[in-house]
Amino acid sequence: MVLFAALSTLPLHSQSEKQDADLHKLANKLAHQFIITDTHVDLPYHLKSRNFKLTPSSQGILIKTKEGNFDYERAKKGGLDAPFMSIYVPASYQKTGGAKDYADTLINLVQNIANAFPGKFSVATSPAQIESNFKKGTISLPMGMENGAPVEDDLNNVGYFQKRGIRYITLTHSKDNQICDSSYDTTHTWNGLSEFGKKVVAEMNRVGIMVDISHVSDSTFWQVMDLSKAPCIASHSSCRKFTPGFERNMSDAMIKRLAENGGVIQINFGSSFLDGGVNKRRSEMRDELTKMLKEKGIAYRDEATKPYLQKYIRQHKKELFSDVEMVANHIDHVAQIAGIDHVGIGSDFDGVGDSLPVGLKDVSAYPNLIYALLKRGYSESDIEKICYKNLSRVWNQVDEIAGELQQN
Repeated sequence: MVLFAALSTLPLHSQSEKQDADLHKLANKLAHQFIITDTHVDLPYHLKSRNFKLTPSSQGILIKTKEGNFDYERAKKGGLDAPFMSIYVPASYQKTGGAKDYADTLINLVQNIANAFPGKFSVATSPAQIESNFKKGTISLPMGMENGAPVEDDLNNVGYFQKRGIRYITLTHSKDNQICDSSYDTTHTWNGLSEFGKKVVAEMNRVGIMVDISHVSDSTFWQVMDLSKAPCIASHSSCRKFTPGFERNMSDAMIKRLAENGGVIQINFGSSFLDGGVNKRRSEMRDELTKMLKEKGIAYRDEATKPYLQKYIRQHKKELFSDVEMVANHIDHVAQIAGIDHVGIGSDFDGVGDSLPVGLKDVSAYPNLIYALLKRGYSESDIEKICYKNLSRVWNQVDEIAGELQQN
């Protein structure tokens, strides 16, 4: 009787394994069947900060490398078709000057990559171009500018960057700038948008650049919602529900208002964006390591720290990293409170350092997220919206509204 009972469970177990294997196959199929747009990949700054030069001897790093989170082969494996190249300008340029010139160097880098590999990469400035490139098997490189500092104090620079290919601008970054206040700053320079910032939002609507409210203070967000005539995006933010007190993420009320505006929140993959408990543990880890290294006479950021850090991470992996299921939890939450039409992917690959969740460590891993969503009962049409359709809808609406505003 016991033997019979044991044997009777085997077919069920095997059936479950087969169903799981079939879901993995379907996830991989959908990752390549649908266009996948990731609205925030920090490749340009990642390369620039390492003094990368696009020479014949160095070009291979863009095709295949073990460094960073992005290269052509891994993107193809993961089904990534349109990673927004982040034209990230550090807040330090707000003090030193030169923000516009620095942004131009990163834009030039992206264009040079596309020129160097015409069969593999192509700069894209519209959903139509992305869809055309997808049919040809070419990875599109749309661009979004992270930090509005390069606009400087000249409203004409909004149109200048639109002509250079920029299709969203994150209004600020880690510090208050000339446009608005930052979620990371405590100065509250403008208590939201500056008077110039209000004009910048209007000009972005007019020329056809998506307004990105990632990184902005709460007061800035609400003012943008009242001012913008076009839907807005949060290019790489997550849900504050899972990270209480972390203003960089969005509250439920903000997510709902963004949806009412017609916009989309693109979920950030960084572990500190996904799980408040992990964020707390990572902070404790830094304190523990700093104390231990100080006793050994080593500063936390010294080169000699690396082996200690690597050992610590290996020992505490489960505590220090979130996982792909938590990304799916954030998607679930947005879908539940705002609707499936208002959530997408904004990984922050090459931007959040060694904090990416288990199962989503680089651009080859999008099928893992699709698999997690399939397991939860998401339909194929839902997944296509998350991967591309939601963002492309907003982008097209922004272009349409710009056309109307320019006619008036």
